[in-house]
Amino acid sequence: MATNQSALDFAHAARVLGREARRRGLVAPSYRCPPRIVGVQRSLRRIPKGGAVVAVQLKGRPWLAVLGDMIEGVVVANNLLPPHADRLRTELWQAVGTQPEVTISTRATKVTKVARPEAPVPHMAKVA
Repeated sequence: MATNQSALDFAHAARVLGREARRRGLVAPSYRCPPRIVGVQRSLRRIPKGGAVVAVQLKGRPWLAVLGDMIEGVVVANNLLPPHADRLRTELWQAVGTQPEVTISTRATKVTKVARPEAPVPHMAKVA
């Protein structure tokens, strides 16, 4: 996975994401780097007239993590909830010409039932 992409790559991704957001009638956030808050990898600042500024740390981070933060900035700036947020994320990943890494194996495997109790599934904490 590539790290330290150039400012030109960042600017290109920002233009693509902004164009795609506007095309869907959404708020297209502005992007900058690095964030003003020391120690964070991304931040979002809302603008009183309805816009937003997404600040992303580029230095020393995988390029897909940077793109993921930029895409999430569009979702958060527009206060989207599932399933609209999920659909938009997928469409924006396609627009920037990549997909996040998928860890699901594509090989066909035979599934057998095991006669033992399953481990309990941990519950997700609700975020207010």
